[in-house]
Amino acid sequence: MRVNNRGAKTWDVIIVGGGIIGLSLAIALRKRGAKVLIVERGEPGREASSAAGGMLVDCAIETQPALQTLATASARMYPEFAHELEIESDTKVDLRDKGTILFPPATCLRSIACLAHSGSRTAALFPARSAELEPALAEPNPVREAFYLKERSIDPRALTAAAIKTAKNRGVDFSSGDPVTSVDFRDGRAAGVTTPKTFFRAPKIVNGAGAWSGQIAPHAFPTRPVKGQMLCLVSPARELLKHVIRSPEVYLVPRSDGRIVVGSTIEESGFDKRTDAATIQRLHRAAIAMVPELRNAKILEDWAGLRPGTPDALPILGETATPGYYVATGHFRDGILLAPITARTMAQIVSGEAPDYDLTAFSPHRFTL
Repeated sequence: MRVNNRGAKTWDVIIVGGGIIGLSLAIALRKRGAKVLIVERGEPGREASSAAGGMLVDCAIETQPALQTLATASARMYPEFAHELEIESDTKVDLRDKGTILFPPATCLRSIACLAHSGSRTAALFPARSAELEPALAEPNPVREAFYLKERSIDPRALTAAAIKTAKNRGVDFSSGDPVTSVDFRDGRAAGVTTPKTFFRAPKIVNGAGAWSGQIAPHAFPTRPVKGQMLCLVSPARELLKHVIRSPEVYLVPRSDGRIVVGSTIEESGFDKRTDAATIQRLHRAAIAMVPELRNAKILEDWAGLRPGTPDALPILGETATPGYYVATGHFRDGILLAPITARTMAQIVSGEAPDYDLTAFSPHRFTL
């Protein structure tokens, strides 16, 4: 931060929102020498980032075509991204590269089969082969196809904890516990942000407030909360699963410490983060149907997170019509995956450089603000 002639503290960039997107961007900007303040309404990393499953999904069948290039680039960046955070924070983030066994909906079978025979990172599995890879799976259905995807997964809570430590170690400032109510302008440019208690000064502001991005005056970005309920199981068999298992009914994400994350719902419930017992039980039953040994597992916890959705299910990335005011939000279910590439491209844009990737499809100007 700097001190102006009137004695008020100023920063080069203020980032509104302390999730993995804001944290990663703050670190990228600090590497460029910018003085950065993160203003978070609650505790950094405790909203959608910590509620995520951590699957780094960039399969062409499950990713929107407009997002495919960014998703693939970001997935490739992850080993270096995760390693850097681990080294700087002395925190393990549990990046796993065992891959995914996918049981796709019948409507996707032909498309995935084409990928599997085109030299891509997808391989077809006969039912017996999927059981061989994961012996704990239920007896294979002879008519249900499975596919192996060369994907990674990560522990989002460990990742955000590492990012918070790294940001602090690099000198990023934090203000926690008060929401930004408005971005303030002066002479037609961004000048700072206002909270219920104070005003923070900076000539550049990035709105990365996730599901809350649209509540910050004066621009009403069309983001909305999309609720996802999940639970975590602990099995007596520490290494019950090696791969991520994904089906239309449920997904299972193993952690290296023996936990298995089970998810997830997609609900339009506003800002309600409560879990529903019947929904959690349904997910639990679906997990047991997929892996029968999970009937012996204990439910460690359940929770709900609020993903930032947009009308076209694509992120909003770039500068607004107001000079100095930028937005990086609306990542929906891909916030963890897209953190490295979002940090890289948005740091370039905020620094006045041309981004490495074309972000036209994600421009805030596609919406009437």
